[in-house]
Amino acid sequence: MRGEPDGVRTGPASQQGMRRANLALVLGVIACGPRSRAEVAAETGLTRAAVSSLAEQLISAGLVVEEGPAAPSGKVGRPGTALGLNPLGPGGLGAEIGVRHLGVCVVDLRGEVRAWRRQEVVNRGRQPAAVMADLARLVRSAVAESGLRPAGLTLAVPGLVGASGVLQRAANLGWQDVPLAPELRPALRTAGDRLAELPVQADNEANLGGLAERWLDEGPEDFLYVSAEAGVGAAIVVGGRLLRGARGYAGEFGHVPVHPEGMRCACGAHGCLEQYAGEAAVLRAAGLTAARGDWVTLLAERAGAGDGPALAALAGAGSALGIAAAGAVNLLDPAEVVLGGGYARLAPWLLPAMRRELAARVTVRPWAEDRLTVSKLGRRGPLLGAAVGVVRAIVADPGRLTGG
Repeated sequence: MRGEPDGVRTGPASQQGMRRANLALVLGVIACGPRSRAEVAAETGLTRAAVSSLAEQLISAGLVVEEGPAAPSGKVGRPGTALGLNPLGPGGLGAEIGVRHLGVCVVDLRGEVRAWRRQEVVNRGRQPAAVMADLARLVRSAVAESGLRPAGLTLAVPGLVGASGVLQRAANLGWQDVPLAPELRPALRTAGDRLAELPVQADNEANLGGLAERWLDEGPEDFLYVSAEAGVGAAIVVGGRLLRGARGYAGEFGHVPVHPEGMRCACGAHGCLEQYAGEAAVLRAAGLTAARGDWVTLLAERAGAGDGPALAALAGAGSALGIAAAGAVNLLDPAEVVLGGGYARLAPWLLPAMRRELAARVTVRPWAEDRLTVSKLGRRGPLLGAAVGVVRAIVADPGRLTGG
């Protein structure tokens, strides 16, 4: 996993909460790559005796394993034993509710995917309890395959999630004011008592996709991540951290106006980006309003075959995206704009029009077209971000699992 886990200190902890903080300090160093006890002591400033004691606690909790002799250091004497993250220790569990799919991912402490599930199902208009029941079955299957004991679950959803974990609005699902964890727990209880006791958090899918870009891919500390499934969302990453806004609602990119006198949006405003670059808009422009199944794959296949209406629809979507992205670039000055989610698959046909709009509209500051990039994670990003976020929380505070 790229970079230090969130919340890890870079020096010895203060007296208050010393042991718990130092557990995080030691595990954070080990998470960056196998280290001997002596190397951990040198990097943290802790004594070797303290590191040995903390390492034993982490080993007992199943978070760390001894991997064998450490890499030669060039110093005289036998090399120490390397400590590494335990691939059989607690895992991270991510789940995703999409408008047309459900997904589950389990990763180990190293961030390696141990199980992946995706089920195509239309969730628009379904009751939350029914969706959660299907999701819980998928969770149980993935956890069983992984062979790991999840330490928590993060749920990715296409809507506004408040600090309390309530999905305040997901227009494309038709949901409003849904308390996600209380809705999910009864379904998890039928899938297994241990799953029902997991800590459950939730976040917007674009936020998790943007965090996955930062954590798992090589990229800058400042970027705008733009993604699409049914709607259009964004994540703003500044200084390596997600910018959530005063009330947690930053990133509603789909409701940036690109044609102020344009079509009325479901949100009540006119000319929103989603009306020109969202699923329904692009399918409508391509003459595919009756299409069923995965809209991204369908459009990619049509465009790849040279279908004129599909090509024109994607060019129009790219132009609208470029207008919105230009405003964000002028306001935020990101190092990159990253296309993720469904847009990553459609990038070959979106990028030309986006580049034209950015070149024409970003004129008061330097801008190069290679700063518009495509996510390597693609549509896997939000689910990976959800699962890896759980693991990073373990590394940032292992004391909650060690009793520390």
